[in-house]
Amino acid sequence: MPQATFRSTLRELVHCYQAFEGYASAHICQQGLTISQFDILVTLGNGQSMTPKELVEKTLITKGTLTGVVDRLQLKGLVSRTPSTLDGRSQIITLTKKGQTLFEKVFPGHLAYMGQAFAHLQTKEISHIEEVLSNLRHAFESQKTKGKTL
Repeated sequence: MPQATFRSTLRELVHCYQAFEGYASAHICQQGLTISQFDILVTLGNGQSMTPKELVEKTLITKGTLTGVVDRLQLKGLVSRTPSTLDGRSQIITLTKKGQTLFEKVFPGHLAYMGQAFAHLQTKEISHIEEVLSNLRHAFESQKTKGKTL
């Protein structure tokens, strides 16, 4: 691939991500949540319970950030922590009734809000975007597992 095309594609990918994040975070902040708090709320939604390790694997939150985010959600009364019955050193994080109620309120609204950005696209275009993004993600993942470095 020519370098100019490659750089242009990378630049567009970064701009797309920034636009997506800016659009999504504006709505999430209106709900009184940070992106990380919303990520946990959605991941635990519909009655899921997880260990901190599972939350790190299923969210975009790093291990070092997770404790503080969960602490703040707990202060808001949205999550609870209970000792794991399988491993006394670990905890299980669950949405409280208040957290589940908030999830049921904000998640459908957020999906509708995000859907507005896709409204001008045809179903075929959305499927194509999904396919291309999936291929790109797999390319990154396969390079990561190969341990490629410069």
